[in-house]
Amino acid sequence: MKKILITHSYFLRFDPKQWATAKPYAPLGTLYGAAVLQQNGYAVSFFDTMFSHNAEEIIPVLGRERPDIFIIYDDGFNYLTKMCLTNMRDAAFKMTRFAKEINCTVIFSSSDSTDHFESYLDNGADYVIIGEPEATLLKLVEAIGNNYTDFSSIDGLAFKLKGNLIKTKRAVVLRELDSIPFPAWDMIDMAPYKKMWMKSSGYFSMNMATTRGCPFKCNWCAKPIYGNRYNSRSPENVVAELKMLKEKFNFDHIWFCDDIFGLKPGWVNEFADRLQQQNLKIRFKIQARADLLADKFEISALSRAGCDTVWMGAESGSQKILDAMDKGTTIAQIETSTRLMRENGIKPCFFIQFGYPGETKEDINLTIKMINTLLPDELGISVSYPLPGTVFYENVKSELKQKANWSDSNELVLMFQNTYQPAFYRQLHRYVHKTYRKHLAFENLKKMFLNPLKTDGITLKRAMSSIYYLPSAMINKFKLNKLEKR
Repeated sequence: MKKILITHSYFLRFDPKQWATAKPYAPLGTLYGAAVLQQNGYAVSFFDTMFSHNAEEIIPVLGRERPDIFIIYDDGFNYLTKMCLTNMRDAAFKMTRFAKEINCTVIFSSSDSTDHFESYLDNGADYVIIGEPEATLLKLVEAIGNNYTDFSSIDGLAFKLKGNLIKTKRAVVLRELDSIPFPAWDMIDMAPYKKMWMKSSGYFSMNMATTRGCPFKCNWCAKPIYGNRYNSRSPENVVAELKMLKEKFNFDHIWFCDDIFGLKPGWVNEFADRLQQQNLKIRFKIQARADLLADKFEISALSRAGCDTVWMGAESGSQKILDAMDKGTTIAQIETSTRLMRENGIKPCFFIQFGYPGETKEDINLTIKMINTLLPDELGISVSYPLPGTVFYENVKSELKQKANWSDSNELVLMFQNTYQPAFYRQLHRYVHKTYRKHLAFENLKKMFLNPLKTDGITLKRAMSSIYYLPSAMINKFKLNKLEKR
């Protein structure tokens, strides 16, 4: 039987913003791939690049393991890998070269390789899995083991045959997610993850996925791995894994990394019931939509289950821009969901993107006003980022020239022509953060004056930060105005 070494191409150190944030999550998709191979009797070893300094660290591992098959299998559940950062792509190509030097068969599975399979094949990959990988991976590994020479009958695959590029039809998606084994948590050393979390945040968070796919049609959102379907694990299955992880790693917090958590009617309520039956108390964060969260019964069930934070794709404070994105949500729903979350003890957090085609200064001002009025607990700001397979990408791809991906998640370069120059949007990012923090500080000052006896250390610290953020916001506004006039 063929020996297999599986890894991924996300190097935390190559993404300075994420390294500084110091909140690493395990490569969940990679661990699923390893678990499926293990379940089917394959001899699998795993190398985690998360904390590696460079791609060369794979060389001694290749020498020690001497694998027949080398698999670079990225985590399709993490938005950072969906961004297809060039730092990680370059590292993947390097690892491929090292593996080919010892005659490994190289297999890729990632968002980037799905979108750019020709480039990966040109850079040494033997096979690229297109879309959801588990079923295709098993068939491919079996075929390699049986010394097949033609793989065209395997769905979900791209490869070269006698110099000709072959891409087979898309594989049928997995619907019964409970049939997939739990990720191979026994293969990963969680100690450095926990150490970094405790140092940066004072608690230890782990990641889990309860669903695959997203049925909504936001025209900028790429779904190269799991697509537009929506399949869900059962609450019973999820709780069983949570119980195992709690016993094995004693986590403090969970990030449910689904694109949309708990969309299936009644799922969240049953999940809360199952947790209570198992006497399992957890805290967790999710990602969801404003229209789904504008339901007091859904919010109540989330709170009962232990949800403490929701990251909502607010995107813009302009209804015109939301409609142009095909977002399918309204400003009123953002406002309602924010209020309901706060009423139920859940922290609302906003994802915001600036620079969508057609956005004007008026639209930008509406977004800033929404942020500073609703004051989410946290704010994630980016600029519109075109990814293959989206309507948005097709609309702007002629303007992308040679640069179509960021090198790391903080590059924030607008890669197409828009209302303002790229430097404006980088400065806008700084200004919006400063003015948001200023308004948070003023809100805490107000709390202190209204309820001085209830003032705690956190409220006092946030209130006093106004000394910094008031002049800082003014300076950054001045810089933004200068860039706007160019």
